[in-house]
Amino acid sequence: MDRFASLSAFVKVAELKGFAPAARHIGLSPSALTRLVAALEDHLDARLLRRTTRSVTLTDEGERYLLQARRILADLADADASLQAVRAVPAGRLVVAAPLAFGRFHVGPLLSAYLSRYPAVQGELRLGDRNVSLIEDGIDVAVRIGELGDSTLRARRVGETRRVLVAAPGYLERHGAPSSPADIAAHRCIHFSGFNAAHEWVFEREGRRLRVGFTPSFVTNGAESAVQHAVEGGGLTLVFAYQAAPALAQGRLRVLLPDYERPPSPIQLVYPTARLLTAKVRTFIDMAVSHTHWSFTELDAPTGV
Repeated sequence: MDRFASLSAFVKVAELKGFAPAARHIGLSPSALTRLVAALEDHLDARLLRRTTRSVTLTDEGERYLLQARRILADLADADASLQAVRAVPAGRLVVAAPLAFGRFHVGPLLSAYLSRYPAVQGELRLGDRNVSLIEDGIDVAVRIGELGDSTLRARRVGETRRVLVAAPGYLERHGAPSSPADIAAHRCIHFSGFNAAHEWVFEREGRRLRVGFTPSFVTNGAESAVQHAVEGGGLTLVFAYQAAPALAQGRLRVLLPDYERPPSPIQLVYPTARLLTAKVRTFIDMAVSHTHWSFTELDAPTGV
């Protein structure tokens, strides 16, 4: 038995003094309404209404129960209204997680603009190149780069980025540029372990994947450190395009082997569920979709030596 449906039926019959007018008001048939009230009386083992062919009136027990039923329904309506109000106006603490470099250069400015628009929200930006559990770590929205696989998280795509092999012009002048992935093993390699722990890079050509193993001269879990060491002439490194974009634009790095790059990786906002989103999460996602252009596939940067 649906207790709230039965309570609502009973209260409306009592207020309108009849099953027919109550049924018209609720949008049910009189017989369906009668069954709801009868189920409530059976549950309570008490007669709430006196029924005659001409009228419907409350019993003594019905009079007492009507007061409680009205109070319960009013409390339910207040609870619904309170939750809807919270969901309608962005407020409270919003925790956003993002990769280190991407968060600093792109998500941070977006969050600042969002907080200026919605001053009742308190923002927190957590930066790190390791994926974290949204539920366990209390994160409302996270930026993820790459395919989610079998993840149960909901996602909104907000851009895409390439994986690029880069090196400094000075390094290339001294050691030459690789003409194919097979040449990489002869070079000094800087391994950003955020892609994978194994000392190998994956390339692709004409739908065929090519895995290249190497002995790294430098390993780091921070893309910024990998990029900086490459800028200083430390060797080749494979990173996301957005991570190397400033150095590429300044000519301090050059893109190598663009014909062997894998397809672009999606940049996505992920969150635990698509249902009953709070106003702060919904409006942050909407602002990201409408105000950002996070595409790092067309780079204004030289290639080769």
